[in-house]
Amino acid sequence: MKVEVLRHDAGLSWVIEEPLMRASHALADGGRVWFVDPVDVPEAMAAAAELGEPAGVLQLLDRHGRDCRSVAERLGVPRLKLPKTLPDTPFEIVNVLDLPLWREIALWWPDKRALVVSEVIGTAPTYAIDGGAAGIHPMLRALPPGAPRRHAPEHLLVGHGAPVHGPDAATALEHAYARSRRDIPRLLTRLPRLARAANQASR
Repeated sequence: MKVEVLRHDAGLSWVIEEPLMRASHALADGGRVWFVDPVDVPEAMAAAAELGEPAGVLQLLDRHGRDCRSVAERLGVPRLKLPKTLPDTPFEIVNVLDLPLWREIALWWPDKRALVVSEVIGTAPTYAIDGGAAGIHPMLRALPPGAPRRHAPEHLLVGHGAPVHGPDAATALEHAYARSRRDIPRLLTRLPRLARAANQASR
């Protein structure tokens, strides 16, 4: 498994080199570290350990837990699945989707202006099909949930693809929404390729 570990002002992210480019994050504040949707990659976990004391594991999507449970058990910290509030943390909950088959929250970190989105928005090629920096999930392009759009991040940390930082982060987020419906015809021509990528990632 090839992985790229990316350090930034909010902590670090690691991106797995695979079709769907699964990304995980370790968010550091005041000597404490929260792991978001982690895939348990030894070199990434070792790098995250240098940021401070583990404080918790956050699962932002209901459909798959990645390695949240095993990481939390190994580190001896709580695993918080779709928490409604996060007291004693720097994060605010953003309610993204609450559907029978898809429940998802995002995190907003005001001090860092960091937006952490698990599935609705991504930067992997399966999302950013027009060559832009980010895109809406293919299944949500007709009616994208608007809650993440209410923020203007300086760090856009996603569950699929590399993070985006600086002024480009807010631009990427706005671009994703602006192109959401417009790119549906192009998306339809790429559905077979996207399905193959998803199938490979699930093996």
